[in-house]
Amino acid sequence: MPETALPGRRGQAARNNLVILDAARHVFIQDPKAPIAQVAERAGVGISALYRRYPSKEVLLCTICHDGLLEYIGEAEFAADEPDGWKALTGFLGRVVDADVHSLTVHLAGTFTPTEQMGADARRANELTTELFARARETGRLREDAVVEDLGMILECCSAIRVDDRERTAELRRRYLALLIEGLKAGNGPDLPGPPPRPGEMNGRWHPS
Repeated sequence: MPETALPGRRGQAARNNLVILDAARHVFIQDPKAPIAQVAERAGVGISALYRRYPSKEVLLCTICHDGLLEYIGEAEFAADEPDGWKALTGFLGRVVDADVHSLTVHLAGTFTPTEQMGADARRANELTTELFARARETGRLREDAVVEDLGMILECCSAIRVDDRERTAELRRRYLALLIEGLKAGNGPDLPGPPPRPGEMNGRWHPS
């Protein structure tokens, strides 16, 4: 039974939790240094009720980032069922951009200590992404000098696009994702300048400074 379909107090508690997490995403994407009281205010709950669920800001940050990671994994697993390797990769990128998963990466990296489970899920996400990239490569439509690490940078570039209107933000992100995907296609332009990101080169951002 979905959390939001639970009866009585359990259902209300589940709904309150979703409201808190949604408020936390909004507040911390805007300002990672914002106090947790701002989340409670936006969610319309008392600070004590919030602390009963999330005993610290770090726990709340970890939770919303882990939720985003799990959503990313779900989209990658869904893409695995697409028989066309190129469509699988580009469809996956589009859904992840629409879900705004990487805004959490851009804004919250280094603000909390990842759990062991998050580490395991991150490795699973990397495996799935590598498989999607390899399948796209097999179609012959992916440029030879692209590497799987480029995908993370493409997603972060799209997530950095943000205006006051949510729908306009989504439109602009889709526009620039389409341009970036064109750049991934074989035969488009000269060789890419400079060396690509090394495996794991960007991972250090996730350790608190």
